[in-house]
Amino acid sequence: MSRALPRASQIKAPGMSKKKVKRIGDIVVFIVLAWVGFGFAIPFLWMIGGSVKTISGIYHYPPQLIPRTFQYTNFIEVFKRMPFDLFFRNSAYIAVLVTAGILVTSSMGGYAFARLRFPGRDKIFLLYLATMMVPGAVTMIPNFVMMHFLGWVNTHKALIIPALCSPYSTFMMRQFMVTIPRELEDAAKIDGCGYFRTYFTILLPLCKPVLATLGMMTFMGTWNAFMWPLIILVSLKKKTLALGLAAFQNFAAGKTPWHLIMAASTLSILPILVLFVLGQKYYVRGIITTGLKGVS
Repeated sequence: MSRALPRASQIKAPGMSKKKVKRIGDIVVFIVLAWVGFGFAIPFLWMIGGSVKTISGIYHYPPQLIPRTFQYTNFIEVFKRMPFDLFFRNSAYIAVLVTAGILVTSSMGGYAFARLRFPGRDKIFLLYLATMMVPGAVTMIPNFVMMHFLGWVNTHKALIIPALCSPYSTFMMRQFMVTIPRELEDAAKIDGCGYFRTYFTILLPLCKPVLATLGMMTFMGTWNAFMWPLIILVSLKKKTLALGLAAFQNFAAGKTPWHLIMAASTLSILPILVLFVLGQKYYVRGIITTGLKGVS
C-alpha cells in the first residue's frame, strides 16, 4: 500500500524560517523608518544647532550641523533685541483660554450629538460638519468685517471667542463618546442622575485620553497660528509669538540675525515639547481609541 502524500502545509521550504524572515523584515522597516524620521528631524536639528552658532557660523560653507564654537549668549540677546517675554505671555494667554474653551464646548457638543436623542440630531450634526468643507480663506473677510463691527480689531477677543467652536473638535469628542457603553449611562439614570450630572461624573472622566489629545492639538494649533493674528492684531503689545518671530528681523539693522532667530524659535517650541512629553501617553491612547462607530 502506497504512503499518503504530505499536505502542502506540512512541506517545509528550504532556506530561512518564517521567524528569521519576519525578523529581517522588521529590521528593514526599522531602518527605512529611521531614515525617514531623520529626514524630518534635520530642520529641527538645524534650528537647534543654529541657535548656538555665531553669525559667521550660520553662513559657513560647507554648512555645519554641529557648530565648532557654541555661543549660548544668543538666548540672552533675544530678550534684549525684542520683547520676547511680552509675545510669549500673549501667546500663552490666548492658547490656554482657547484650549480650555474648546474642551468645554466640544465635549458638551459631542455629548449632545452622541448620547442625547432629539429631532433632527443627525441632520444638524452633518450640517455642522459641512462647515469644515468651507476654506478658511473664504470666511476670512466676513470674519474681519464682523470683528470690525463688534470693535474687536486689535484685541485678543477676536482670536479667542471665534475659536471656541470647532466642528472637528466636536466630531472627535462625539466619535469617542459613541464608543462608551450606554449601560453606564442607564445605571446613572437609575441612580437619579440627570443629563449634566451624567456628563460631568460619568462621561468626562472616561474621556481623559481624547480630552488630552484634543487639548494638545488645540494648544499647538493656537500657539502656531499666524494668518488670522496677522490680520487682526496691529499694535506691538498685542502681537503673539509667531508674529514677533516673523517681524524679528525688523528689530535689527543690517544683516538678518539668523542665529538669534534660531534661538528665539528654539525658545518658542519649548512649551509644546514639554506639553507633548507630559501628555504623550494620553495623546497616543486618544488617537487609537477614537473610534468610528455609529450611534446606537
